[in-house]
Amino acid sequence: MDKRKRRIVLFVLTVAGCANAVLAAPFAYIANANGGNVSVIDIPTNTVVATVPTGGSPFGIGAILGGTRAYVADVGANKVTVIDTATNTVVATVPVGFTPEGVAVSPSGGSVYVANWGSNTVSLIDAATNTVLATIPVGTHPQGVAFNPSGTRVYVANRISNDVSVIDTTTKAVIATIPMGADGFGVIASSTRVYVTNIVSRTVSVIDTPANAIETTIPVGVAPEGIALDPTGTRLYVTNTGSNNVSVIDTASNMVIATVAVGNSPVGVSFTPDGARAYVANFDSANVSVIDTATNTVVATIPAGASPASFGLFITGPGSLPPGMIPTLSPFGSAVLGLLLAIAAFWLLKRRGRLTPG
Repeated sequence: MDKRKRRIVLFVLTVAGCANAVLAAPFAYIANANGGNVSVIDIPTNTVVATVPTGGSPFGIGAILGGTRAYVADVGANKVTVIDTATNTVVATVPVGFTPEGVAVSPSGGSVYVANWGSNTVSLIDAATNTVLATIPVGTHPQGVAFNPSGTRVYVANRISNDVSVIDTTTKAVIATIPMGADGFGVIASSTRVYVTNIVSRTVSVIDTPANAIETTIPVGVAPEGIALDPTGTRLYVTNTGSNNVSVIDTASNMVIATVAVGNSPVGVSFTPDGARAYVANFDSANVSVIDTATNTVVATIPAGASPASFGLFITGPGSLPPGMIPTLSPFGSAVLGLLLAIAAFWLLKRRGRLTPG
């Protein structure tokens, strides 16, 4: 490679590096159930950088890494509020069933499933049009909802019928119902296991997905609600609303290996893209606890709005992007990237002799 070509390659790599640097940082979207809004936390600085009005009683939330939207379930107004994560503005509201609570976004970002507690149904929203494509009957009082990593199955924890509905995302129909412990609440799935929190029995049920049967049950704290699986699939974090702590479960042994004290009545929990931190929404403390996952200690406490819940996965930003998706850019990042690309084009054209100084 001659000197001229090496310079061109070096310049292109420099522009690419700068473009990567202006990608929007990860953000945590905290639904404040009694505040009628969502607090947006900048993860690198652990500060609230925006407050998005939603009205009503925002409780559940769904987002994915690399996504451009956060979906907020309003239990009081029977709607889902759609937030553009680049501008932190509301871009749509979608009417759904009665008392929506759990929300899950498909790995591709193309569809959103919403558990309607009061209607005993799940609403399927087309993310492109923000319209409901289907309404699927499930068990009694569905609470949590989660996709498997491939997006072929949706698991719905039905609190009163004490079971889990398994939905085939191709047929949009329930293909299995799995008996559970008392009061199933939160749910999360790996490629081979589904984990469900059971409030009354103070346990987490582990479901073997090929068999659609309970493999084991893990004792945790009082009134477990939220649940999240770290990016490596080796750790589960479970919020215990009644004992004000988080149980850390090793997925290889299915045992609790640590218990982390947090704020009062923790509900939602979600991991950062690198798994280094877990964020916990404390309903009665009006704040968010930040856990260092290497030491399982709280390293920061961030004030939020009134009654933060954020039931579901609420962190979005750069990460392992789904196929076909592009990273989210902040408005500043978009401007900087455009400038860098314009400079690169000018420089390359000049080197090729197509531009001359005026």
